[in-house]
Amino acid sequence: MGMFSRINDIVQANLNAMLDKAENPEKIIRLIIQEMEETLVEVRTDAARYIAEQKTLARKTANVQKEIDGWQHKAQLAMNNDKESLAKAALVEKQKYVTSLTSLEEQANHLEESINKIQIDTARLNTKLQEAKAKQKALVTRKASAHTRLKVKAAEHSNKIDDAMMRFEQYEQKIDNLEAQADAYDLTATSDSATSLQAEFDAMEADESIEKELETLRKQKVA
Repeated sequence: MGMFSRINDIVQANLNAMLDKAENPEKIIRLIIQEMEETLVEVRTDAARYIAEQKTLARKTANVQKEIDGWQHKAQLAMNNDKESLAKAALVEKQKYVTSLTSLEEQANHLEESINKIQIDTARLNTKLQEAKAKQKALVTRKASAHTRLKVKAAEHSNKIDDAMMRFEQYEQKIDNLEAQADAYDLTATSDSATSLQAEFDAMEADESIEKELETLRKQKVA
């Protein structure tokens, strides 16, 4: 992935700074964890190889030490039998194995140092991996919390809209009532006008009837 090039890059990395700069922190932390886990696999593979080499060196060292002891015994046996030249030849052979033993011991020391370093690096890497996983969990929690808050805010906003619509409907109802009252006044005024007109006609008819009766009385008086 190229995010880290060495174990030191990983263990010294400031995860907070990396996430703060990232456009997608959740994706970045996932990639970081993936690379850490892949690095751990590589480190464990190296450790297994070193341990196998260490065991092989241990067997070689034991065999060489056996040869050294054997040639030492032969040299001592030759000297005990007054065969100094034979003893010298045995010591020459012994020295070859001593030189080989020295080389094997140096290799064993280097392997031991490498294994110890891998153990230290693995511990540091595991610590950093746990830190990264904790941050990933925190990001997931924050994301879920943000979604929940958005839902709550959306619900609150929806309630405000509902309240506004309810107030608008109440206002419309008030206007309907006012218009109804105005219509009622108009209706009443029209009815009163019709009643007044009818009363005038009734009065005229009554006057006409009275005039007729008066006229009849006048005629009767003359007769």
